[in-house]
Amino acid sequence: MIKVEKLTRCIGAEVSGVDLGDASRDPSLFAEIKALLLQHRVIFFRDQQITRAEHVAFARRFGELEDHPVAGSDPEHPGLVRIYRSEEKNPHENNYHTDGQWRPNPTMGAVLRCIECPDDGGDTIWVNMVEAYERLPGEIKQKIAGLKAKSNIEHSFGAAMPPEKRAKLAAENPEVEHPVVRTHPETGEKILYVGSHTTHFSNFHTVDNVRFGLDKTPGAAQLLSYLQAQASIPEFQVRFRWRPNSVAVWDNRATQHYAVMDYWPEPRKMERAAIIGDKPF
Repeated sequence: MIKVEKLTRCIGAEVSGVDLGDASRDPSLFAEIKALLLQHRVIFFRDQQITRAEHVAFARRFGELEDHPVAGSDPEHPGLVRIYRSEEKNPHENNYHTDGQWRPNPTMGAVLRCIECPDDGGDTIWVNMVEAYERLPGEIKQKIAGLKAKSNIEHSFGAAMPPEKRAKLAAENPEVEHPVVRTHPETGEKILYVGSHTTHFSNFHTVDNVRFGLDKTPGAAQLLSYLQAQASIPEFQVRFRWRPNSVAVWDNRATQHYAVMDYWPEPRKMERAAIIGDKPF
């Protein structure tokens, strides 16, 4: 019997009494899990003794899986990315972000399993960006209605690359444009959709927004910084402590997350299957 324990009033629930290997084969069980995901934004499972094949099969229930231009996939299980951290002191994912925002069709969601983790540290934080939008002041909602922003992969994943490799990454993954407020394709909810991959607004500079020089670049940058900072508000967050064989499943359209880097030089090994999403509107 499935048991659900809410972790905060805003986001996150721990689900017990279910095996994700069974859910990868049982459509009705999967449907229950998906409904919980839409309700809680991110759901957690403990003690999941699943194989890599079951991991991939469960994630594929949501849709086709995506590869990653930097991390790549497990050769025997396409779509399964091994995120093994043992040498990097400051990897690129320790910031608030939504996966694949630099893609024309950003990631729909992901299934992340802990293989190995330190005894303490290495938590992950998820943020409810539906709530972040809802709590914005009315004048800000009015100001960002209809705004679009550019995102790219180069200044995050490319930051640690030599110039030639960084330029190649940028050329192969040109910047994309998405709405600042997107609509959830299944629930109809409005979502604040700017994160660390977002670089600038693409249609801010209009007669209404720009009166004098101070309104121009500083005005746009200050507004973007304010919107990006909403992800750091604790009332919108849940923080999860990993153990081996713990699994997190999150709706990437409605959330951001932050991998806390407080465990170096101990290793942290995770495996993730990410699902191809839709074009934001």
